[in-house]
Amino acid sequence: DSVMTFTSEMVSEEEYDYKVSRDIIYGAQEFENFELYVEWKIPPGGNSGIFYHIAEGYDGIPEVAPEYQLIDDDHYTDFHDITEYNKSIGITENPQDLHPLQATGADYAMYVADPTKKNLNPAGEWNHVLLTIDHNKNEGSVKLNGTKIVEFPLSGEEWDSLVANSKFNDDCGFKRFGKMKSGKIGLQDHGDKVSFRNIKIRKL
Repeated sequence: DSVMTFTSEMVSEEEYDYKVSRDIIYGAQEFENFELYVEWKIPPGGNSGIFYHIAEGYDGIPEVAPEYQLIDDDHYTDFHDITEYNKSIGITENPQDLHPLQATGADYAMYVADPTKKNLNPAGEWNHVLLTIDHNKNEGSVKLNGTKIVEFPLSGEEWDSLVANSKFNDDCGFKRFGKMKSGKIGLQDHGDKVSFRNIKIRKL
């Protein structure tokens, strides 16, 4: 039915290894400024994401490519214990809970989606996203189910400061994170049976 579904069985947060995951990368061309429309459905407890500006030659995609987060906001922690992981990245207040920077709609670990504008259908139902990346305006934005929920700069002092204070800083080995102005698009395999359909991209 024109649906692309990962066949992955659910793995725990502790078992997930991004270096051996089977992410799907559209390799035909790279994109700089674009609008990307994707319909997605995630299972209960599921986790995935959309990477942009992927570059080759690194150990893993997250070393360079920012991610639009897709996750089961309501029930992820019913299936996964993320306490130790969150502590390891400096989240000490309620580390057992999903942090807003980890929730659906976030520019993962960088910018939080506005919870007052977030109209997220639950796990097992289809959602759609429109991700816009425009370096001409130094602006990225995300619409979830038709409503804009986050805007963020793509470079500059604000972005650099956030990177320096995030898990993607130089000290953690992420010397090129968010530095690419063009790259490939990828769909993340995080060990869940997540589905995608009606994937469309338009260059700006």
